[in-house]
Amino acid sequence: MKTAAIPPAPRRPTGTAFAARPDARVPWSAGCVADASGALAFVVTESEGLAGARLLLRRRGGAESGGGAEAGGGAEAGAPGGEEVRSADEVRGAEEVRLPFTGTRGGPLRAVLPGDLPLAEGFWEVHAEAPGHEPVRLRPGLDDLRALVDRDPRGAAAVAVHLPYTSKYGNLALRAWLRAPHAEAGAVHVAPAETTVRGRCYGSAPTAAAYAELRPADGEGEPVRAELTGEGRDFRLRIAHAPLLAQGPRRWRVGLRPEGARGPDIRLARLLDDLVDRHAVYTYPATAHEGLRVRPYYSSGNDFAVRVTPAAPAAERAD
Repeated sequence: MKTAAIPPAPRRPTGTAFAARPDARVPWSAGCVADASGALAFVVTESEGLAGARLLLRRRGGAESGGGAEAGGGAEAGAPGGEEVRSADEVRGAEEVRLPFTGTRGGPLRAVLPGDLPLAEGFWEVHAEAPGHEPVRLRPGLDDLRALVDRDPRGAAAVAVHLPYTSKYGNLALRAWLRAPHAEAGAVHVAPAETTVRGRCYGSAPTAAAYAELRPADGEGEPVRAELTGEGRDFRLRIAHAPLLAQGPRRWRVGLRPEGARGPDIRLARLLDDLVDRHAVYTYPATAHEGLRVRPYYSSGNDFAVRVTPAAPAAERAD
């Protein structure tokens, strides 16, 4: 397993609930403070017993964690240690990352995760690792993530996003995204015949050959093309409803080809703010067509998608 250490809103995804862990006793909590670069500071205000400690980020499902107790089995703690490195390249692909705590004795401790650090996309456990002791999961404290709202990492070829949340056992955890290149969804307008999405590309830009594809989420069937135009990094996507309705009920994933068929294939998502799971927060109207409804939505991973479902009878409609 590769390990690494570097130098110095909604907290829980929708659809989850706290689960009792009578054997789990976590003495420390960490609040998270973000800045406009996407950097995240983990601040432990009650730090007694953490002299010389490091913050340990462990990817859930990593080799040593065995998937983690919250991922369906295996121990939460692993042996302390791990090499310290000095470059982002050594962090890339690591299953564990260690960050030094800084602060005065008896005062708050602070460990900073840089905004451009290429953590692997997925879910990460957050531990305190004191010398001579097993790592201990931290519990969540008070967060200040306001600086992440409408974040625009200009000139970035890759977009790294790190958002704290509360796990189902009440522990502090981190959701990470790493997209290179990235297409950030912005304003969404739903009309009877089409859905329009405006957004911005990072690491690519629309050309005259640009187009988009909607692909069946189940992998069966042919993709449907959609119009993609743009100016500079900004794009406009127009999704016609008729070709989707013609194929009946199903879910569609959205991929952009801003440079045409020979360029990158980019998932459309909305990641640059402080919402770890916008699935139940951003809801869009559905349009009805001959017994079917079309509605855009965000997945639990914040990817933009479209679904076609049977139209419910009027008496059963909840929306």
